[in-house]
Amino acid sequence: MLEKIKQTESYLKAKLPSLPATGIILGSGLGELVTQITDKVELSYKTIPNFPISTVEGHSGKLIYGKLGEKEVLAMQGRFHFYEGYSMKEVTFPVRVMAALGVKTLLLSNAAGGMNPDFEIGDVMIITDHINVFPEHPLRGKNYDELGTRFPDMSEAYSKHLIAKAKQIAKDNNIKVQEGVYVGTQGPTFETPAEYKYFRVIGGDAVGMSTIPEVIVARHAGMQCFAVSIITDLGVPNKIVEVSHEEVQQIANSVQPCMTLIMKELINRT
Repeated sequence: MLEKIKQTESYLKAKLPSLPATGIILGSGLGELVTQITDKVELSYKTIPNFPISTVEGHSGKLIYGKLGEKEVLAMQGRFHFYEGYSMKEVTFPVRVMAALGVKTLLLSNAAGGMNPDFEIGDVMIITDHINVFPEHPLRGKNYDELGTRFPDMSEAYSKHLIAKAKQIAKDNNIKVQEGVYVGTQGPTFETPAEYKYFRVIGGDAVGMSTIPEVIVARHAGMQCFAVSIITDLGVPNKIVEVSHEEVQQIANSVQPCMTLIMKELINRT
């Protein structure tokens, strides 16, 4: 794995004009943030050595360098998921590469099902913590001290400092935001009513199929993390309806301007 990271790092160093300190990973239907990136260099995942290829509709499959406002960023438009058949090491490989390139702050977004009865479809939820119920852990196996400690602390997986800044940005711009705990499952099925109830009982506010493996690896590498969920469906009793991936994308797309503003301002204030 170390050799693969070095190969990809060397390739990207030769392609990128400079090395940003901020990385972004964009989820289902949430890739439009990149339209605001200027001075772009776009690289298809297919051309990057050792990168997996996103197979999910709504995930473009590009690594994009450029400026968001005044700050340089490295953005993944499309991520990889455990349910696609990738191992957790493959899912999180781009985060390892970002760390090797010098990324210190990682911002992530996802589409999620809301379980908190106070939530509504279209809400933006700032993730304050997570519950990991994936069947494989991204740090399972041999630990490489060059990448991080064997037993990383997760008492502040999501930066309280960045959360406070994001809440202030939302307030300044009259954007309603929720806060909550994100539950990560392997998917690809959406949850049954009983599963929604279970995840709520154990402390979850929203549930999805991504983000947690990437955050674990980012924290292992010493990055600070900030993440948001767009609530695209509800797992609340009497509010559960049949949902499709297409509907999730449509709802996520409609809420993008709010998320984009928060992310852009947060990056420029960091």
